[in-house]
Amino acid sequence: MTTNHEQDAELARVHYLPTHRSDSDPAESSTEVLEGEIITDADYRALQREKARQRYALYRQDALTVYRGVKTAATHQVTKSAGKAVLAAGVTTVQGVESWAKRAWDASTMGVYRRQIKAAEAMGDREALAEWTERKEAAAERRHQRLKDLPGVAFGVAKVLLGSLAGCVALTLLVGIFVQLSGSGAFIDVITGVLSAIRWIFTAIAVAWTPFLMALPVFVLLAAYREGRKRGQSPAWLATAREADLDAAIDETTIARALEALRIPQITAYLKQGLPLQYLTTARADGRGTHAVIRLPAGVTAEKIARRRADLATGLHRLAKEVWPTTGSEAGILDLWVADKGALAEGAGPYPLLSDGLVDVFKGVPFGKTLRGTPISAPLMERNTITGGMPGQGKSSAARVIMAGAALDPTAELRIYVPDANFDFEAFKPRCSRYVMGAEDEKIEQILADLRQLHAEVQARGELLIKFEVPAVTRELASKNVGLHPLFCLLEEAHVAIQHPKHGKEIAKLLVDIVRLGRKRGIHMLVSTQAPTKDSMPRDVTRNCSNGIAFAVGDHVANDALLGQGAYAAGHRATELIPGTDKGTAVVKGFTGERSDIVQVYFLDVSRDNDQVTPIIERAMAAIEQDGRGLPGGDRPAPQIEAPVSRDLLEDLDEVLGNDPIPAAKVAPLLSALAPDWPPYQGLTGTRLCAELAAIGVKVPSSKNRYPIDPVTIREALAVAATEDLDDDE
Repeated sequence: MTTNHEQDAELARVHYLPTHRSDSDPAESSTEVLEGEIITDADYRALQREKARQRYALYRQDALTVYRGVKTAATHQVTKSAGKAVLAAGVTTVQGVESWAKRAWDASTMGVYRRQIKAAEAMGDREALAEWTERKEAAAERRHQRLKDLPGVAFGVAKVLLGSLAGCVALTLLVGIFVQLSGSGAFIDVITGVLSAIRWIFTAIAVAWTPFLMALPVFVLLAAYREGRKRGQSPAWLATAREADLDAAIDETTIARALEALRIPQITAYLKQGLPLQYLTTARADGRGTHAVIRLPAGVTAEKIARRRADLATGLHRLAKEVWPTTGSEAGILDLWVADKGALAEGAGPYPLLSDGLVDVFKGVPFGKTLRGTPISAPLMERNTITGGMPGQGKSSAARVIMAGAALDPTAELRIYVPDANFDFEAFKPRCSRYVMGAEDEKIEQILADLRQLHAEVQARGELLIKFEVPAVTRELASKNVGLHPLFCLLEEAHVAIQHPKHGKEIAKLLVDIVRLGRKRGIHMLVSTQAPTKDSMPRDVTRNCSNGIAFAVGDHVANDALLGQGAYAAGHRATELIPGTDKGTAVVKGFTGERSDIVQVYFLDVSRDNDQVTPIIERAMAAIEQDGRGLPGGDRPAPQIEAPVSRDLLEDLDEVLGNDPIPAAKVAPLLSALAPDWPPYQGLTGTRLCAELAAIGVKVPSSKNRYPIDPVTIREALAVAATEDLDDDE
């Protein structure tokens, strides 16, 4: 009897390796078994499972590799951007089709007129309501008339077509008869040729029609995409990095969305009702930007919008300095101008009188260009000008441009005062009748003396106006050489002179009188300063300067000092100009009929390598010489500054003292009254007087803190000093 193990060994099967023919029967295989191992069925099944496990592991690894590749491709930035671009294009195309549908519906139902009528009713604007109602009725009448005329038009077209066809048939028959009778051909050949030509035309149309029909859907999609770009707005999450630098079109829809984004309750409630904003002037191209005039909902002023200019600019995809909301003819009318993106980067361009040309100062001088690209002139006659801003932003350059223009008028006199070590105006020196540069005390004294002389000239010119019986200097009087020629005075870095400890107060007082009275008398005062505060610039000077030029400033105080009280609150803000970035760009007042303009100022270089001012001055001097007048103002000598006379304290005490001792506190005012212009006596006190006497060897006793000064002691000291001087001379 055999064991189970022996039975298993005897019953073991042979498993042949597979051949190249998978369908061959192992029993019929011709493969010869060279070496083998007898295994059990359990071992064979385990071997097969191991092979299957290894095969599945390879499949899993391949699947994981494919998954990782797909995930990497799907999450790559290029794939995301491309996907967003495709999806955004689809959304834009759908929005374009939607815009067409809305416009078609509006055209068929007069939706534009209905919305404006509804808006006028909501705002209680009866005038606008009547206007839009009248427009709607007129449009309905025109549409009704067109419908009435339609059958007549159709009948006329049919008549033209039938007449044209009959004419062609008749012409063909006449040509055929002529050919037949002349013997040059057969009648039937003409008819056959005409029919062949008609067949060819229809064949050509059929050939061209097929590709046109095939391309028509593409054209429609492109047109819908373009319409969507103009009228629609893709969701923010679909925006790609490439679109960040694209210029957003400024139209009524963009403006309405930007105003809605301000979250002003009245505007939000108004737009939620489906009412459109009333555009007195629709958005249209204006120079280097877009201009629109909007009537705001009740309760919203244009000033409120102007105060949030930076917020409005974000909704218009612009920098704050590229958006200028101002008040229109009414408080509730918003006059909005939006610059094209990057318009400021273009600059003002070269100075227009750089190589040739002269100026008539009564017509203004070239100054710069507005953001709209319009050249702007600075009016000078019967004006005064103040310019200011942070250091290095262009205030001195603006003054240089104005004075260069004035220099090109042969009748104009120039005076320039620079209380600082500054090279900016050295090139003007040959053209000036007065030129002072320097911060030393004697330079400030010279400026003071010149201003005193100018103040006297203001009065003298007033008498000349009375003599000639005119209220203000005219071009005719200015050209007669009677003492009423245009006079332009520049006080650069004016705060230095005004804050001078000794002469500042008098300089400030003279400036106030000159700007008040000089403008009608042909005198233009140009004041340039970094910080126009109440301490550095008298308010009466800023108030009487009708021309204001504000470069980038640090706060609303300086802003309003340059542009007028309330300018900051009304949205006229030089504080929003960025130092360095907006160098050479200024907000100006008084140059046009607008409350303010943003201007890119011409630049005149004075560097040694590129001196642009000297050729202008040379041309101006040549024009003066040709005119034969001589340098305007050059025949009047500058006022001379008397050298200060030294004073002797002991001699002055001898003069003011009598025969009895006087307390030092009472002697000090006597000395101040004796020599009010002598600096040591200004603000002199009894204590300081005793100290100065002690310094020269005269001791004043305290005597119950009265410190009496004895005239006998003073005269003895004088005698001793006289003896010492005599000994020194010997």
